[in-house]
Amino acid sequence: MDEIVLRGMAKWPNVPAVFGWLSLDRRGRWRIKGERINNAMVSAFIGRNYEHDAEGRWFFQNGPQRVFVMPDYTPLVYRIVSAAGAPLALECHTGRAVATVQGGWLDEHGTLLLESEYGVGLVHDRDLDRLFPYLIDANGNPLEEEVLEQLMKLLERQREAPLWLKFRENSIQVEPIRSGDVAQRFGFVARPVQPAGQEACRQRP
Repeated sequence: MDEIVLRGMAKWPNVPAVFGWLSLDRRGRWRIKGERINNAMVSAFIGRNYEHDAEGRWFFQNGPQRVFVMPDYTPLVYRIVSAAGAPLALECHTGRAVATVQGGWLDEHGTLLLESEYGVGLVHDRDLDRLFPYLIDANGNPLEEEVLEQLMKLLERQREAPLWLKFRENSIQVEPIRSGDVAQRFGFVARPVQPAGQEACRQRP
């Protein structure tokens, strides 16, 4: 977290948290009450100070105040940052580089999910075409477009398919998953709410 945020937390440790204001859309864009934040510096500041608590609630630590986030789907969005033909490189929507990928899933809508050291996130829809060259068979071979399409359709129908993702030295199998099961499976809260009996902050952060 930013030093100014850490100082604010130490100076004012009991500031009421904010619920229901900040959200994250499926393309990694922050929104306040549905209105997109277009200021790049503000977005970067939120990203640097974006964490989660032990209950699986993701939040932006705005100085001493914790602003809980409502993700449209997953709490992270992954982007491809590698050049064409280079080994796959991924980055969170917060700007953090991904070092490891532990799992991959495709839901019934064709959304690809990955789990890295930061947690589960969807792959940005505009990056899917760039990801296809890294999808391989069990022997590590690239797939023909028609074969890849068939395997992805199987996964969308919640059936197992011999599809892997090549990331660095590892091959990660892509498995089927239902979108409605994602939050529970990966332990995050999609809609954090004010706990009963806890002081509420009614001011816009």
